[in-house]
Amino acid sequence: MTHPAADISAARRRDVVDALRRGTVPQAGLGLFAVGLDRFETALDDNLTTVTRGGAAFHALRGEYGSGKTFFARWLAERAKRRGLAVSEVQISETETPLHRLETVYRRLTERLTTATHQPSALRAVIDSWFYALEEEALGSGAIADDDEEALAAAVDELLEHRLAAVARTTPAFSAALRGYRRAVADGDGARAEALIAWLGGQKSVAAAAKRAAGIRGDLDHFGALGFLQGLLTVLRDCGHPGLLLVLDEVETLQRVRGDVREKSLNALRQLLDEIDTGRFPGLFLVITGTPAFYDGQQGVQRLAPLAQRLATDFTTEPRFDSPRAVQLRLPGFGLSSLGELGRKARDIYAADARHPERLAARTDDAYLDELARAVTGSLGGKVGIAPRLYLRKLVADVLDRIDEFEDFDPRRHYHLTLDKAELSATERNAAVGAGDIDLDMA
Repeated sequence: MTHPAADISAARRRDVVDALRRGTVPQAGLGLFAVGLDRFETALDDNLTTVTRGGAAFHALRGEYGSGKTFFARWLAERAKRRGLAVSEVQISETETPLHRLETVYRRLTERLTTATHQPSALRAVIDSWFYALEEEALGSGAIADDDEEALAAAVDELLEHRLAAVARTTPAFSAALRGYRRAVADGDGARAEALIAWLGGQKSVAAAAKRAAGIRGDLDHFGALGFLQGLLTVLRDCGHPGLLLVLDEVETLQRVRGDVREKSLNALRQLLDEIDTGRFPGLFLVITGTPAFYDGQQGVQRLAPLAQRLATDFTTEPRFDSPRAVQLRLPGFGLSSLGELGRKARDIYAADARHPERLAARTDDAYLDELARAVTGSLGGKVGIAPRLYLRKLVADVLDRIDEFEDFDPRRHYHLTLDKAELSATERNAAVGAGDIDLDMA
């Protein structure tokens, strides 16, 4: 039987291993590490199917710090891209991306917009693909000669107005900016084209002359952002991306902002969910992530009764009976056994491109990986849930690299787990036993 690590390219495996070595979440190949997430696969794939058919979906992801919410979101993003969806992951923060300012959320969305073939920001590539699709459709009618640029431009403008008719009723500036962008490209005016793409992406400080030439004025505001999102979904669908997975990460930061800002932010989230329910955003799959305290505490969702009612989910039963179709999804977190399983997956991916895979297999057998898991978890006060990042980093950088490089290196005899404060996140540092370096003898 083919090992799962062989299902991805050597370049992708190297990217995964490099990310683990740095202690970061890999940008791709996450299905190889999806320990404990198989229970969600069918329900989420059904949601992705709904979105690709013009529906919408929403989930609220629930888990403590370090429980793998970011991993889950990126794992879902990979599945979405395989279906052709565009993806954007936006971190909510009080200063950089406040949730009560949806125009800022939209701007971050476009900055982080990515597809299976384009890295962030994919906005201009998506819009160029859209205009190409409109041109192909216009030429496909057979009524326009290939070299009749004037007739083609008029036909594309007509198709543009037809596609964006629903958006134009509330946000006419979106279609106006697209028309202006196309004219700028046709005129060879790169600066004006770039400025209008920036404006379509919600950027501020766009040259007034470019906006004036396109017949638009002002900057994007909170309410206009919803219209721009609606327009973006239309453009995505027409150029071959049937939807958008939007992840609003770390929404629990709302608990730490001023009371009036928190109220506005919660109301903005409720407004967004209402608009999804009315069918305004066909093709949108919205996922938010937060801690249990955010969903259950008085400084979070419970402050706004209509939002609390929407997100209410029964978690009084055992976690193994949680429905993967519920509005809130509770991440199970890691146990020692799943941490060891994660180590085995990482070892096998590493070994697929190692110079000495037999040596790796012999010196990092399953028993050793379990020992290392216990040691790392013990150094973090027994908190398994926050151990995966550090465990994988130590395994790759301190153990696997050395075994592959040095013939006589044996981790059971030559390696002692030591944690330096500088390599720990704030959550890991708070959990770490004692002060200063932590030296754990695993011999």
